[in-house]
Amino acid sequence: MDFGYRGQQLGLPEEGPGSIARPGRRLGALAVDWALCLLIAYGLITDSYSQATSNWALGLLLVLSVLTVGTIGSTPGKRLFGLVVVSANGGRLSLWRVAVRSVLVCLAVPALIWDRDGRGLHDRLSGAVQVRI
Repeated sequence: MDFGYRGQQLGLPEEGPGSIARPGRRLGALAVDWALCLLIAYGLITDSYSQATSNWALGLLLVLSVLTVGTIGSTPGKRLFGLVVVSANGGRLSLWRVAVRSVLVCLAVPALIWDRDGRGLHDRLSGAVQVRI
């Protein structure tokens, strides 16, 4: 059974700008954002590495995601990897959807469950899709 390419059901192109972001880019962007939040938590809040540093970093990741995806459509890591988060219907996500998506990313499990288009459960539940710029 041929399901077509990733993003075909959403009307997205197969390759190039506007196509579904590949898993490697998405994971790379998340790693950059996590490292940035860890660095801020370590350097400005806890002054030592401990469980508190990771907890603060998770909170910072939530705030970073809501603020940056809610305003410019991408976190610093996503921008670095050439990705943007948009509504599956086209256009920008509402702040409410950005907040739901960000909380689900911080819970981790929804972001690890993907559909055949490569969208995580966090994207599906918030009506979002990550595409290449």
